[in-house]
Amino acid sequence: MAMTQLFRVVICRSAARATLCVHRRYSKVCPASSERLRVFESFREKHSNKRRTDVPETRLSIQLADGRTVKGTAGVTTPLFVAQSVRVKGALVSKVNGELWELGRPLEADCELQLLGFDTVEGRQAAWRTGACVLGGVLEKVFGAEVCREGVSELGLYCDHLLDNSALPLSDVEDRFKQAAALKLPLSRLELNTEEVQELFQNSKLRMQLVEEQMNGPTITVYRCGDSIAVCDSPLLPHTGLLKVFKTIQLSPVTLANQTESSGLMRLLGVAFPGEKDKEEWEREQEEARRRDHRRIGTDQELFFFNDVSPGSCFFLPKGAYIYNTLTDFIKSEYRRRGFNEVVTPTLYSTALWERSGHWEHYSENMFTVTSVGSQTYALKPMNCPAHCLMFEQRVRSWRELPLRWADFGALHRNELSGALGGLTRVRRFCQDDAHIFCTPEQLEEEIVACLDFVKSVYQVFGFSFHCLLSTRPTPCLGEPEQWDNAEQQLERSLQHFGERWELNPGDGAFYGPKIDIQIKDAIGRQHQCATIQLDFQLPIRFDLQYVGRDGQLHRPVMIHRAVLGSLERMIAILAENFGGKWPLWLSPAQVMVIPVGGNSESYSKQVVRQFCEAGFMADLNDDQGATLNKKIRSAQLAQYNYIFVVGDKESESGTVNVRSRGGKQLGRRPTEEVLTSLTQLRDTRSNLDEF
Repeated sequence: MAMTQLFRVVICRSAARATLCVHRRYSKVCPASSERLRVFESFREKHSNKRRTDVPETRLSIQLADGRTVKGTAGVTTPLFVAQSVRVKGALVSKVNGELWELGRPLEADCELQLLGFDTVEGRQAAWRTGACVLGGVLEKVFGAEVCREGVSELGLYCDHLLDNSALPLSDVEDRFKQAAALKLPLSRLELNTEEVQELFQNSKLRMQLVEEQMNGPTITVYRCGDSIAVCDSPLLPHTGLLKVFKTIQLSPVTLANQTESSGLMRLLGVAFPGEKDKEEWEREQEEARRRDHRRIGTDQELFFFNDVSPGSCFFLPKGAYIYNTLTDFIKSEYRRRGFNEVVTPTLYSTALWERSGHWEHYSENMFTVTSVGSQTYALKPMNCPAHCLMFEQRVRSWRELPLRWADFGALHRNELSGALGGLTRVRRFCQDDAHIFCTPEQLEEEIVACLDFVKSVYQVFGFSFHCLLSTRPTPCLGEPEQWDNAEQQLERSLQHFGERWELNPGDGAFYGPKIDIQIKDAIGRQHQCATIQLDFQLPIRFDLQYVGRDGQLHRPVMIHRAVLGSLERMIAILAENFGGKWPLWLSPAQVMVIPVGGNSESYSKQVVRQFCEAGFMADLNDDQGATLNKKIRSAQLAQYNYIFVVGDKESESGTVNVRSRGGKQLGRRPTEEVLTSLTQLRDTRSNLDEF
């Protein structure tokens, strides 16, 4: 209670600098907030009584990441106590046997413990989730806003709120945030069911609507931070005092699902840090990210653009289409080696298909629909899997045909909210290197290992490091527990056989089956999830897919959903930023620039361009009479041509080219045929080297 009173005093003092009328409105006590706190505390008391005998106080052994072992007591020892006892500084959150775990939450059994700081994705996200709770309290108590949703994204933390007829002074928000966080407010955690959440937020219809959208199980996690209540699906920090720095980024309107008109809801986006050094490092990362922004690269290199005539759909210009098609050809060449066959399926389907697959019930709001004469409704496909199930059932299948590996590069459409669209990373029209494998249960483990090997071989070409996440049974889920257990065990055995680093990601599987997600790390340390391997128990049941086994009886196949690049559009964005627009030769849309220098070299230059174009290279000629040689070379380097060939009378007479790289290194005069052979070797082996 004393801590709560202190929070109110500090907030009221800091609000005194505002105008008198604003101060009066801000300092009002909100009856709805008071009632919400009362309900929260009543639930906390009830849940506390239930938990008191849950975990017996037995001795336990805690294995740390560095190999040390610490002894503790079940139900008493916390990761925070362990961090302090072994003198680990900067810990913000932990992982217990691979599961995210709050530092202040007592351990329950022998475990492996990882202590994570702000330099990890998990630590940063925990800090930002906590910051969102603090920001929500400030917006409510100081500025009189109705906070409807808190959360985090790749950009930072945010609060969606309603504020009537009043501008929000962002510099004041930053000051109030720092003062509130400095109070070291504890964060109290509760797991509430639907009925309890409805009672807690009974005075806010919009808040309850957004909470229901967040719920993917029978319960949801709710926190108390000072005098405010927040909804959060993952662990927070032990207290707010670990956040020393806060910075607002932007204030923008929010468009809700299924609404075309403005709801008045605004999103305040910001970032929070344990210290100034963390903020400075983040600012350096942001500056590097801006320099590598794929939207800027796409404009500068004339790769693609967007237009409001087709929102969220990319127009690929010739150079962008070259990258797009080169990636597609790369995956197709791997398909031929790995026993995949391409199929071509329609784009438009009757709703009967989506009702049969179950997507219409759960996903129809994300589909684009059209109505034909006779009021028949059709939908553009957002995924390929139901069509592939139709293909499987076209005739009786034998065990001798399995596994069937079908790949599909068809265009997909998903009705993403306009506010969620962002360059190539989130679009409405896209293409995946999508494939589905139908196999027998006995073939499953071998197929998963083969899929993982496929992923590894592709990502090695790009130079990506990666690790795997085994995402297990969510709540709720479809299917029998024994079926889930068996599938998860097979995926785990496949990962162990694969031999690369992997982690458990409990409860994050799809509702129809467990999955392996592959996270890559790019050149500036950012993580992206692109590849996925998902097991599906439900579609084979819904479509009643069967094959005749060795025993002559009908059996149900296992279905594997699999993508390596994921969305081609998103992968192009990731690659553009990973390479900073300096595409490796095999993927580059600007491979060779030929520059003639006086005399009779122009004719020979055109011959060289034609020779390289006929060999499949993207080669261009700069015959601008008004530009100096240095200006032409500089222009080619800025355009990120991999190689620049300077051709004069000597080169023309000797059948050579004078080669330099885009980095300015002079590779010297070499026979044209020799250069062509060397570059062909670099391209065809998909090498990332610049020299030959």
